[in-house]
Amino acid sequence: MNSIQLVSPRRLESREMPMPPDPAAGEVLVRLRAVGICGSDMHWYKEGGIGSSLAIYPQVLGHEPAGEVVAVGKGVEGIRVGQRVAVEPAITCGHCEFCRSGHHNNCVTSIFMGSPQMPGLFRDYAVMPERNVVPIPDSMSFAAATILEPLAVILHILELVDIRLGDTVAVMGAGPVGLLTASVARVAGASRIFIADKIPHRLRMAREMGFDCAIEIGKFQQAVMDETRGRGVDIVFDAAAALETINMSIAIARLGGQVVLIGIPSEADLNIDIHGAMAKELNIQTVKRSNHNAHGALELMESGRIGDQIVTHRLPLEKTPEAFEILAEYAGGVGKVVIEIP
Repeated sequence: MNSIQLVSPRRLESREMPMPPDPAAGEVLVRLRAVGICGSDMHWYKEGGIGSSLAIYPQVLGHEPAGEVVAVGKGVEGIRVGQRVAVEPAITCGHCEFCRSGHHNNCVTSIFMGSPQMPGLFRDYAVMPERNVVPIPDSMSFAAATILEPLAVILHILELVDIRLGDTVAVMGAGPVGLLTASVARVAGASRIFIADKIPHRLRMAREMGFDCAIEIGKFQQAVMDETRGRGVDIVFDAAAALETINMSIAIARLGGQVVLIGIPSEADLNIDIHGAMAKELNIQTVKRSNHNAHGALELMESGRIGDQIVTHRLPLEKTPEAFEILAEYAGGVGKVVIEIP
């Protein structure tokens, strides 16, 4: 079968790889039809790793997929052949102390698709456990279904942080994750949402989605403090993961407020203003993956409360290298890019 493989930093190639085996008991074989490109894919692509985890070449990326089931193993009862599905990319054990306590994202033996642990989904077919697929309605396009995985990450944040009715919120970064975060904050009842970015077309996209307080990063701190009369906002979500945005998040959070770090920093070491955070008694929360929240994400999208406006580009599998370069250069008014597999 065909696949797109990362063979060195900023170099993707089309390569053949063996078809997966027939699904074993409790497994399904999925024909991939669409895969979103995530910010973490871009870290593997541009930097050759994420934090201390280094790429092992060749590596198949992609962990935001949707497709259709073409075969099922013994004992599979909840999924049928021909069913359209989205995929949860973390394969967890289900019986360690963290899985048993409902914290699957911290499973001690978790295997993540698209990392050196397991090939990702920029390929034609993949076998996975039945519990990792979520049926999607016929009315939902495969491209739209790729949003379910990042949206599930945002819903996991709501398991860690309460957005109360009337809260003021700031979002650092108007990329796909930032815009999804702002959208979920709006659904949760935030009264005012400020969004920062350095890319003009991303700010324009935010305004088109109804976020009128979308402001260039250089003017953002002053604008937020002016609009909140010096108080700061209740919660800051940092989806940009740059030293500038993290420290600005600390600066614009109110006394006793919350800062949520969603994005993955490129730098190994960051000179974060811990003293500033301690002076305000801030609650700084990190986030890891989605913790199996795909069903809630599906409900939000089916209800129309979260749409797929962030998808701006759809390219076929053979043009995946071009798609990654579009994202790397912020070209063509890009928001979210989806790779479609016919």
